[in-house]
Amino acid sequence: MRKLLLIAAPLALLASPVLAQSSTGNVIVNGAVASRCLFTTNSKTITITELAQTGTGAGAGSLDAATVNGRNETLVGWCNSSASTMTVTATPLTNVASVATGFVNRVDYTATANANSVNATDTSVGALAAGTPANVGLFTGNVLVTLSAASTAAGLLVAGAYAGNVAVTLAPAI
Repeated sequence: MRKLLLIAAPLALLASPVLAQSSTGNVIVNGAVASRCLFTTNSKTITITELAQTGTGAGAGSLDAATVNGRNETLVGWCNSSASTMTVTATPLTNVASVATGFVNRVDYTATANANSVNATDTSVGALAAGTPANVGLFTGNVLVTLSAASTAAGLLVAGAYAGNVAVTLAPAI
């Protein structure tokens, strides 16, 4: 019987269940979104059919500032970063015609862009450079561009087409 017990004991150990061991591995998933700004409506035109005062009075032929001041157009854009900025660069309305004494071919103005209740401004007077950046932050919606403070040097406006530009730049945080 003792032999039987010695033989049966190892067999019993082989037949007993082995405890299972489990283990969990992890896969970390990371993602990122780059800071961006985008105009979804990036171009509009302000057309001023007559820049000069009409009639026969003393100011006839010189700039009628009221035809420029208050004119506006709306761009549409967005920025997805809280540190995004907006700048404005205004170039004067100019006519390529040669000017003679007593005539001018340039109309200066101030351009203001408003987005997210923040204004960025530039004037076309002086060097062609962007105005001071304004922090517009995280926003989506309208960018209202308005012209004001129209002026010229003393003189009559040369006849012909005048063209200028207001560049509004939205820049994401870097």
